[in-house]
Amino acid sequence: MEQYAIWGGNPLVGEVEIGGAKNAALPILAASLLTDDTVLIDNLPDIRDINVLLAAMKSIGVVVERLGRHQVKINAAHIYTTAIEGEGIRKMRASYYFLGALLGKYKSASVGLPGGCEIGTRAIDQHIKGFKALGAKVRLEHGMIITEAIDLTGAHIFLDVVSVGATINLMMAAVLAEGLTVIENVAKEPHVVDVANFLNSMGANIKGAGTDVIRIRGVKSLHGSEYTVIPDQIEAGTFMMAAAITKGDVTVKNIIPKHLECISAKLKEIGCEVQDSDDAVRVVASRVLHGTQVKTMPYPGFPTDMQPQISVTLGLAEGTSIVRESIFENRFRYLEELGKMGANVTIEGNVAILEGVKKYEGASISATDLRAGAALVLAALAAEGFSTVDHIHYIERGYEDFPEKLNGLGGHIKRVTNAEELKRARLKVV
Repeated sequence: MEQYAIWGGNPLVGEVEIGGAKNAALPILAASLLTDDTVLIDNLPDIRDINVLLAAMKSIGVVVERLGRHQVKINAAHIYTTAIEGEGIRKMRASYYFLGALLGKYKSASVGLPGGCEIGTRAIDQHIKGFKALGAKVRLEHGMIITEAIDLTGAHIFLDVVSVGATINLMMAAVLAEGLTVIENVAKEPHVVDVANFLNSMGANIKGAGTDVIRIRGVKSLHGSEYTVIPDQIEAGTFMMAAAITKGDVTVKNIIPKHLECISAKLKEIGCEVQDSDDAVRVVASRVLHGTQVKTMPYPGFPTDMQPQISVTLGLAEGTSIVRESIFENRFRYLEELGKMGANVTIEGNVAILEGVKKYEGASISATDLRAGAALVLAALAAEGFSTVDHIHYIERGYEDFPEKLNGLGGHIKRVTNAEELKRARLKVV
């Protein structure tokens, strides 16, 4: 039994430091396989997904040396197999980044079909389309994606849908290919740009990351690099919403404000005060919040990974709010859990209609995925009374020291592993 035991009702106040971006760090680790030289990566978040990925790299012969909690040295000169499988890696969506890296370097890769949170279909058709355009053969066999090529040659690729995973995977596959690769209708998320910057720091020739078109001129080889991962946009946004939902005053530090503009805009729209500085943002929720409309979109639109957090916030806002989920079809499953806390929600397909209530009540609830789990923790912190949150392994996939950071802002949350610890937490016994 692993749960969070939470006493709600306190405004969150203070400062919190944001760690490295999970969604950038995972593909950057995979991209480090593209060189035989040593790579040093800093500002890695210490979370389950990162540790599972590093273990998978070790399993194929990569030398991984942890220099500190957030720093790792990697050398992939002696990889002895391009097949990666195992229960842990199959549970991660990011496992597919090994396809692009290993195919690019060795012209061969076999990886178990990716998993992750059950929030909807995570099609890999655009990855496959791009690999084939570069000259690879792709087949699915016994739950594995197998890609092979004699040579990879630059190509013109138009993605049918904007896909972060396909954009990054095709960049990695193309950096060592012969000639010019042009990828259109690409994802523009900050972590896509960060991966491109990392590859360029190793000697790749990538231009246009952050725009609609990426151009990659293949090079003969890549060299070692020292690189620092960008701050986590979604962790930062989660703590910004934590201030809003608990009527608090939180300064979120070590961030890139430009990456958070769509989140800041919505918080201002519903009645929060948002103050930006060079590397921090302060969110103050001292007034009554009011409802709004939200539609998730690829960057620079409102991120799907922030949809649960703002929905939980809007559940306490005056009036009616409408949230449209345009990325994943199963991302509203957590709203049933929020209903146990007193939320007034109606779901119609990919639209959630929230009628604001005065307060949430403490309840026993379960995390349904990574971001929804974090959002339900925020709901519990805002609620009146005691709550427990189950299935916290989802949350720990993507948030480092989540209870500790929330407690540092005045929250009351404790990770418990047995009935006695839960009883003591319920009685507020240290």
